[in-house]
Amino acid sequence: MSSQDKLRRRSKASDEKSKSDAETDKEDDADALNEQLSAEGLPQASDNTTDAIDSALKDFSPRWRNYIIRGIFTFVMISVFAFIISLGPLAIVVLIQLIQIKCYHEIINIGYIVYKSHELPWFRTLSWYFLLASNYYFYGESAISSFSVLLHKAELLEPLVTYHRFISFTLYTGGLVAFVLSLIKKHYLKQFTLFAWTHITLLILVTQSHFMIQNIFEGLIWFLVPVSLIICNDIMAYVFGFFFGKTPLIKLSPKKTWEGFIGGGFSTILFGWILSAVLVKHKFFVCPITYSDEAGGFTLDCEPGPIFRLTEYTLPKVLHILGMKTVRLYPFVLHSLSLSIFASSIGPFGGFFASGFKRAFKIKDFGDTIPGHGGFMDRFDCQFFAATFVNVYISSFVRGVSPQKLLAQLFSLKPQEQLEVFAVLRDRLVQLGLLQQAAAQPLAGAGG
Repeated sequence: MSSQDKLRRRSKASDEKSKSDAETDKEDDADALNEQLSAEGLPQASDNTTDAIDSALKDFSPRWRNYIIRGIFTFVMISVFAFIISLGPLAIVVLIQLIQIKCYHEIINIGYIVYKSHELPWFRTLSWYFLLASNYYFYGESAISSFSVLLHKAELLEPLVTYHRFISFTLYTGGLVAFVLSLIKKHYLKQFTLFAWTHITLLILVTQSHFMIQNIFEGLIWFLVPVSLIICNDIMAYVFGFFFGKTPLIKLSPKKTWEGFIGGGFSTILFGWILSAVLVKHKFFVCPITYSDEAGGFTLDCEPGPIFRLTEYTLPKVLHILGMKTVRLYPFVLHSLSLSIFASSIGPFGGFFASGFKRAFKIKDFGDTIPGHGGFMDRFDCQFFAATFVNVYISSFVRGVSPQKLLAQLFSLKPQEQLEVFAVLRDRLVQLGLLQQAAAQPLAGAGG
């Protein structure tokens, strides 16, 4: 071997060692930051559970230990979720709000620690104030849109309904003024960075949880099916990846594999079809929650809309040779295919986005609230993303003009204004020939 070849080999070996040392240094830095974050109030995920579970799993390898713990607490979360679903839409709204607050706390806490904001006492106060103001606006909009009849009945709430947007704007303006007054010359850059951090967090969490609540008010099925699809995809992708995963999917999340991605996708589509076919038959899931004067409270009783009724579809001629020319399906089951495809193909990118965020700050998880899973944000990153898609999907492909909402707005008018609307509608129906002139006369007398 020539001396030049030896020099090349030594040089290559030296470069590889330097690269390896650099990677080790990066890992050490990440570990150091994790320890710092944990010491300063941001605990990182661990597999520590109760003494009984730790004792039972002590002989398992770390990989299988994590798999079992993750499975146990997945079952616990699904059981709690199923119980809350049984309590109805309003209980789910409360659950979403609690999850939103916890996720917000996890993200804001990262900013508080990473940017060393201890000398900025107003940061946390203003962050929580803006969360309060944002929720007041969005929850108020949802309540007014869905329950305006009930809200207008209460004299105490009448001003809050009438001036809701002005009050919301005033609340936000107050926070903005407080932020400006809290500015300190030597901390300008840090304060504006954290101001942006707070507002991006609000955009990610509050607006999307608002969409999730709007989906619930369209009918529980529009909430339960997408949420279940994301859960199914997450579980099945993990299972397929655990047992068969060999091909890395994306660098942002090294444990994700193509095998898990594809296996999870097919499982989600099949699960979505079956779940939709079951839920669509029950009014509890398909009827939007409304306030009924007759019932004296909220109700989930309705005449199911067209997409929740069996419909006959003509099959392509190529399938006629099988002896089938038509098939009867619930249209919602076909819509569930779109939801399943999104949940299994685009939905995971919400998780990849969260993985990139965590890598940017060299942290493993958003917290350690759920053993084997991490923080709440680690579990619900894809859910918020999916909620926005479902809301857009309903608006674009499903929702038409809602008679119930039009009536709710009509009933919120003053009596004289209702009579004016009635007269215009009566004349229009007569003009279209849908109402006979003779039949309209008694109504005209009542309206007059």
